[in-house]
Amino acid sequence: MPDEPWTNAQSWIDLCFLHWRVEEAALRGLVPDSVELETHDGSVWLGVTPFLLRNFRLRGLPPLPGISTFPEVNVRTYVTRDGKPGIWFFSLDAASRLAVEAAKKLYKLPYHHAQMRYERDEELVHYESARPGAAFSARYRGDGELFQPAAGTLEHFLTDRYCLYTEDGGRLYRAEIQHAPWDLQRGEAHIDLNTMAPLPLPADEPHVLFSPRQDVVLWSLDEVE
Repeated sequence: MPDEPWTNAQSWIDLCFLHWRVEEAALRGLVPDSVELETHDGSVWLGVTPFLLRNFRLRGLPPLPGISTFPEVNVRTYVTRDGKPGIWFFSLDAASRLAVEAAKKLYKLPYHHAQMRYERDEELVHYESARPGAAFSARYRGDGELFQPAAGTLEHFLTDRYCLYTEDGGRLYRAEIQHAPWDLQRGEAHIDLNTMAPLPLPADEPHVLFSPRQDVVLWSLDEVE
């Protein structure tokens, strides 16, 4: 963990990991040379992860009513730099315009404001997101007992990440992330619409995992030399 104190905390509720195996050459062209694509058993993966972000707060402050909880959906893949694996985001859509503008400045990430809907009907989550050029609509839920993925498994590779990378002005940055080991379930998902990905997705059904809740703290960006 970094020596400096973390800067913000948040909880991720009803998070669905939807992943597709994609062509490495196609994805390589969408990721800068400053990071290296990571593979698992020779394959690269693209993920779409809808969830409800709850209780966002800055260190030393309580969550602010009305603006600390909102839906968010991310599009991501997995990269490494200097032996440190992390997440590369292609887009991050959120229902809070204030959060989008703040995150774009603080984390230099491709955030977008979107019209979004999150509803939970017993075990089933109904999720929708739409903005010009990108839309997502799905129903999903967890299925079975909670488990923590073992090191070396695909489930561990897709979820157990403790930093994010981003580039701005030709410079690479990294932000540290800390949380407890993931409590996951196998998942079921019915996707009605998905135009979030930066490249065509295969017709195969996605690999689906579900997490009821993850509590997270994040640090500010540091430039990677």
